[in-house]
Amino acid sequence: MTPPTVPPTPVRVLLADDQTLVRAAFAMLVESAKDMEVVGQAGTGREAVRLARSERADVVVMDLRMPDLDGIEATRLIAADDDLAGVRVLVLTTYDTDEYIVEALRAGASGFLVKDTKPAELLDAIRTVAAGEALLSPGPTARLIARLLRSPAPPPAAAAGPECLSGREREVLTLVARGLNNTEIAESLGLSPLTAKTHVSRIMGKLGARDRAQLVIVAYESGLVTPGTAQG
Repeated sequence: MTPPTVPPTPVRVLLADDQTLVRAAFAMLVESAKDMEVVGQAGTGREAVRLARSERADVVVMDLRMPDLDGIEATRLIAADDDLAGVRVLVLTTYDTDEYIVEALRAGASGFLVKDTKPAELLDAIRTVAAGEALLSPGPTARLIARLLRSPAPPPAAAAGPECLSGREREVLTLVARGLNNTEIAESLGLSPLTAKTHVSRIMGKLGARDRAQLVIVAYESGLVTPGTAQG
């Protein structure tokens, strides 16, 4: 007898934004998706950190500008908490806050989106981040990279640099920094998707990176990837 199919566990989403109407709109959107649910809403950064701990969210959709504690510091506290190792932060920003995106990624955010993103794209972004992928919104990415390369050298985002990687791993890291997912990396290098996934996992382990977003930062800060090669 075939066992009954067990439905997948919904992605648990925490919404953090200081505007009540914005949170309400996002909540309606998320709840409309069968594969995710809203487990909490926060109006301040400290509340976001508290709810991330108490509600065990999978993804925190975090506005950068919030009272009490801004989104960057809230992200840093979540990323630094070993008990919240499985929580991913998706930052929402506007074009006039691009200067904070690099800080948010270094703080531990898994990606960012601009606030005028289409509803379906926001849901896809939540799914992407929940699956452990990095998500960089196409619009401001070029300016983000340029700003990253112009900024003074910050503390490293990961424990090591790409010099510790094999030649194949450096190729994979380059493709991760270009925004390719595991399937696309596999097709580009003639590998199986499982092999590509294994390479990415090993790279994160060697570099001490929390997720793929940190791999992107390492690739650019080390000079392994430049804006010109990123578009390839």
